Amino acid sequence: MRGHEKGNGAPAGEPGDHAIGRSRGGLTTKIHLASDGDCRPLAFVLTAGQAGEAPAFPDVMARLRVPRRRGRPRTRPDVVLGDKGYCSRAIRDHLSKRGIRVVIPVPADQRGHRLRRGSRGGRPPAFDREAYKQRDTVERCINRLKQWRGIATRYEKTATIYLAGLHVADIFLWSAR
Repeated sequence: MRGHEKGNGAPAGEPGDHAIGRSRGGLTTKIHLASDGDCRPLAFVLTAGQAGEAPAFPDVMARLRVPRRRGRPRTRPDVVLGDKGYCSRAIRDHLSKRGIRVVIPVPADQRGHRLRRGSRGGRPPAFDREAYKQRDTVERCINRLKQWRGIATRYEKTATIYLAGLHVADIFLWSAR
């Protein structure tokens, strides 16, 4: 089995499930991405459709490179805006250790658990409503990527080819500005 991982038939570097999995809409692929304020993608990670957001977060952050006018790209953004799927203690700790400001709302069930614990529940994390209004840039970035039919409807069999298509679309979005 030269060039393949052990037993699953996928080429080296390719996920065993080819980043295809069941979700409510059928067989899908999730695109986890980080984008800048101008709706341009900075980093991609592909997972199967049933995968959660939080496990893919460290991979997205590891691939993140924020371009500068001169010098090396930054690996730490000033702020991370995320939806409620990214609200976990592990993600908040990861970001706070790196000195990155976190703007992620707390889900109602977590808020209820904290209130039930009383004084042992701890202080709720800070949340900046004005900064959170900028989170729609990620949604607009995804909408721009999905203007390409090959991205919106995954025709590719392997995740590496699909990821290559995402990078080509990414180049078009960056060159359009």
